[in-house]
Amino acid sequence: MFRKTLRDRNQHVLGYIDTELSGRQCLRDSNNHVLGYYEPSRDQTVDSNYHVIGNGNLLTTLL
Repeated sequence: MFRKTLRDRNQHVLGYIDTELSGRQCLRDSNNHVLGYYEPSRDQTVDSNYHVIGNGNLLTTLL
């Protein structure tokens, strides 16, 4: 698993994107709560309740 830290211009942590070996990505906020997922096999972004947000990788819009 690979973790990318998302920061604002003042270097405060906004959240994290965890990428699994399958390519699936999980967005977590700075408190490590899951905000959503990107499913590359379906090319869809879903929120933490698996409601479809849209097509493509839209994870950062959930912050």
